[in-house]
Amino acid sequence: MTRRIITAGTLCLGLLSSLTALSPAALADSAVVRVRGTIESIEGDHVTIKPRIGQAVSVKFADAMRVAAASKAEIGDIKPDSYIGTAATPQADGTLKALEVAVFAPSMRGTGDGHYPWDLEKESTMTNGAVGALAGTSGRTITVTYKGGEKTISVPEDVPIVALNPSDTSVIKVGARVVAITKADAAGAIVADRMIVGENGTVPPM
Repeated sequence: MTRRIITAGTLCLGLLSSLTALSPAALADSAVVRVRGTIESIEGDHVTIKPRIGQAVSVKFADAMRVAAASKAEIGDIKPDSYIGTAATPQADGTLKALEVAVFAPSMRGTGDGHYPWDLEKESTMTNGAVGALAGTSGRTITVTYKGGEKTISVPEDVPIVALNPSDTSVIKVGARVVAITKADAAGAIVADRMIVGENGTVPPM
């Protein structure tokens, strides 16, 4: 069966069988849960994801699941006007300290724009926006501008930096690290409408 996969606003066709759509009502009524872990198996319309702690989780693909691939990047890949997302923790001086940074492909610009609470760590936040100034040693202090605000974020040397690019289900492989953004459908199944999959051992952000 030919089905449609949406990647960062660009439509492409993928060949997958027996895929179940997530109904609009289910999307509206259930809470978003991010399932982070390693893909243990792939079977038909779902994958099994083993979190670092806890039991494995079976996750179905939504009918129009968006897929992004994460690959390793460096601080030098963050340039003025790059569009990035960064989980971070607040500092006493009002700035943020990054926990991880994702550099989006140009076609993904605008993804998740804003500054809001995140579930990676206690009091952590997510800031997605355009890079303005780069300052400090090796450009590790950055200004990120989003609709309605701006944040100054420091990026320690040990913080992982990844590049995100639109992809398709071909990157979903056993052993890959993954973050699935899921909701429960009316039958209680866990269904992903977005997946970020690490390539070549990369741990995806968020």
